[in-house]
Amino acid sequence: MKISCLQDNLAKGLSTVSRAVSPRSTLPVLGNVLLAVDNGRLKLSATNLEIVITCWIGATVTEAGATTVPARTFSELVNTFPPDRVDLSLNKTTETLHVSCGRTQANVKGINANEFPVIPEPDHENRIRMEPAVLKRVIAQVAFAAATDDSRPSLTGVLTTFEGNRITMAATDGFRLSVRSAHIAGYVEKPFNVIIPARALSEVGRIITDDLEAVYISMPSGRNQIIFDMDNVLLVSQLIDGKFPDYAPIIPKKYTTRTVLNTAEFSKACRTADIFARESSNTARVAVEPGDGLSAASATIAANSKETGDNVAQVDANVEGMPVEIAFNVKFMSDALGVIDTPQVALETTSANEPGVLKPVGDNDFVHIIMPMNFNR
Repeated sequence: MKISCLQDNLAKGLSTVSRAVSPRSTLPVLGNVLLAVDNGRLKLSATNLEIVITCWIGATVTEAGATTVPARTFSELVNTFPPDRVDLSLNKTTETLHVSCGRTQANVKGINANEFPVIPEPDHENRIRMEPAVLKRVIAQVAFAAATDDSRPSLTGVLTTFEGNRITMAATDGFRLSVRSAHIAGYVEKPFNVIIPARALSEVGRIITDDLEAVYISMPSGRNQIIFDMDNVLLVSQLIDGKFPDYAPIIPKKYTTRTVLNTAEFSKACRTADIFARESSNTARVAVEPGDGLSAASATIAANSKETGDNVAQVDANVEGMPVEIAFNVKFMSDALGVIDTPQVALETTSANEPGVLKPVGDNDFVHIIMPMNFNR
């Protein structure tokens, strides 16, 4: 293998794929990144056996070939180079990659590319097209609610349903639930659903750029995998086996109080409360007053800690229904408000012991459920 490419392109490509490197694997090759000539371009690929990230960058190819080199070593080396041409040549006998850029030269010991896991190809016939900005938004509004504890593997994933011209993603960690629907190009005649690891979806969201024209989603037959094809980047993820909880009954169908607030003001009040709530299981009280002829309707967000102090913040609101006081995990509330991009948000509540429902005003495709907490008066 003998190729040349630009340092900037190589550094960006390595940064993209290195997120899939397995740092503590018993298989040494999983700590490496694959470098291979592919149709006149340089292919970079890394995997931890759960996800594979592959990207292609422009290169001048003198001689075809492939190898794998330690991802961290190679990435750190390339990042020290000036923005100039990088020349790569492989000594196949010793499996050593000679690297030169400007006045710097290095030799990096590698592992034979044949030991690297086989990367599945996307299905160009049976695939679903999505607008990148739409998919990025759906992922951002759902994936954060998935569990990070592996004790219930299905909850570390996002239930993704394709039906007709809609995609619906849902995630829950048992304390909150986020559900988002969006339009897809084309039509899925036979509805189906899969559980995609939240981490894999977060990586897809990170990879999507503003100039990307489309994301194509496909599933290789019989492999229990899903592939996201993003022009010059391909992400393959294992799907999660298991049963995702039936979340529809969790979503309240009615409310006794509906409070409409300015999203930014409510979010700021929750972030402030979180400073003091950290010492008390992130618990903060939200008290809603409908108002009367003498005072305007408002919501009061309060938190206190025996160790650090307390705070109270009042936010103007439009309130429909009865007064209510309910305790929430204010960090969870802040997380949800952070992904709502409408100017106003509605908080629908029934009682202090029932879940609260967050809905962006004017957007019926997103709903977030947050369980109440106990608090001492």
